Amino acid sequence: MTQLRVGLIQTRTPATHAAALAHIAPLVREAAAQDARFILTPECTNVLQKDRTKLLPTLVSLEDDLVVRGLRDLARELGVWIDVGSALVLREDGKAANRQAVIDPTGAIVATYDKLHMFDVDLPTGETARESATYTPGDRAAVVETPLANFGLTICYDMRFPALHRALALGGAQVLTAPAAFTRPTGEAHWDILLRARAIETGSFVIAAAQGGFHEDGRGTWGRSIAVGPWGEVIGKLDHDEPGVLIADLGLAAVDKARAAIPALKNARTFTGP
Repeated sequence: MTQLRVGLIQTRTPATHAAALAHIAPLVREAAAQDARFILTPECTNVLQKDRTKLLPTLVSLEDDLVVRGLRDLARELGVWIDVGSALVLREDGKAANRQAVIDPTGAIVATYDKLHMFDVDLPTGETARESATYTPGDRAAVVETPLANFGLTICYDMRFPALHRALALGGAQVLTAPAAFTRPTGEAHWDILLRARAIETGSFVIAAAQGGFHEDGRGTWGRSIAVGPWGEVIGKLDHDEPGVLIADLGLAAVDKARAAIPALKNARTFTGP
């Protein structure tokens, strides 16, 4: 396939699973109605609740999650690929994971990826985040080969770690996913430039579906979902943080063209550190 139409779903996910499914389903249908073949949802698609004492008792396995089940049904009904940017779920060992899941048009989950990098930070605004207090990080990268394209999976804070994206590109990824629930201060400062940098460095498309606005749990997220081409050009972008759909057409031949023009993946050398 040389042309791929993708749909990026921007949400303001509620604090309960049932409300989250009711919120996202019409947006997925809207993307499919505009002929998107691959639909990406944001981080925390299934629930957004920063109070871990309220969140953790509601989590179940990926297969049993209400929102994931609903999106699997939608993929089957609409005949599309749906990448659940992340769902907050229970791992097999009973610990929590921030997990991405790629669903094919039969409704089968064909790949998963657990967020590798945990956002543990004290921001100048006074906001504090300790993802590692709630979630167990993953330990492997994931490239998903599909008839549409090869997708490298990342989640939110991962975008600050170039080595992961390079490994995904070397592993065959043409399109890098970056579902996110980015904070507003860091989003305003860094969102576009980080995503464009990861695209340029790897000669890959980057598609970033975001949470946006002020949520029931009091959190604020940046929005501005974006699709970036392998030369770093912005293909499409939402200019707001309201729920909505961004449609972007990816000309996949641009990946080989960019990597031939700037062969950074081939030219890199190992070295001894300082």
